[in-house]
Amino acid sequence: MILDKFSLKGKVAIVTGASTGLGQGASLALAEAGADIVGVDYVEMPDTKASIEAMGRKFVGIVANLMSIEPVQGIVDKTVETFGRVDILVNNAGIIRREDAINFSEKDWDDVMNINVKTVFFFSQAVARQYIKQGTGGKIINIASMLSFQGGIRVPSYTASKSGVMGITRLMANEWAKYNINANAIAPGYMATNNTAPIRADEGRAADILARIPAGRWGLPSDIQGPMVFLASAASDYVNGYTVAVDGGWLAR
Repeated sequence: MILDKFSLKGKVAIVTGASTGLGQGASLALAEAGADIVGVDYVEMPDTKASIEAMGRKFVGIVANLMSIEPVQGIVDKTVETFGRVDILVNNAGIIRREDAINFSEKDWDDVMNINVKTVFFFSQAVARQYIKQGTGGKIINIASMLSFQGGIRVPSYTASKSGVMGITRLMANEWAKYNINANAIAPGYMATNNTAPIRADEGRAADILARIPAGRWGLPSDIQGPMVFLASAASDYVNGYTVAVDGGWLAR
């Protein structure tokens, strides 16, 4: 049956930024579909752990600072040591810094670029090497943004990094498809998460954004769960190098 292709039973997923928001939503979705989860964040993840274990799935939390690529190989090694394999990588961890472009600092540029695109690439590289070693293929799902498609305002390094995520997702697909590795991305629209809290607190800006979203509401972490399971499963085996917008119709306006 077609629904069997969406099952992740027996699979192992690494999800970065798994403590809250989209990363937590992704972790719960993959676990509900059958996967065991290795969650990575700079803080502990007790809520994510409890929810996943309540489903009867296994959860391993790894506290690591992904502003640097230094922890990456150790996370992959720990995953393989614990579960014997890895099948899915979700590169969700990321940050945003807001300031007029004319005043934007080098530190805010470097910090955002390091975690949002440098770590994404090198984490994908480390996991792809493991997929090749296993001989099993695997899935890489990167978190892009509406600003992979648009310029935005007051977020120069975020725009550059998320445009980069869409580009390197295509690159990974071009080079690694021959190993049965699928690399795709999800571009969330305006989501009710920590990253958008300052915008949602600005009544005028929030109203302008909401007026443009055809769905008439901000997105929720649950809105990415269906596309996440699809891209992580055998149902998407012939989808490669694509960035799926989950935006309530924002880009259609």
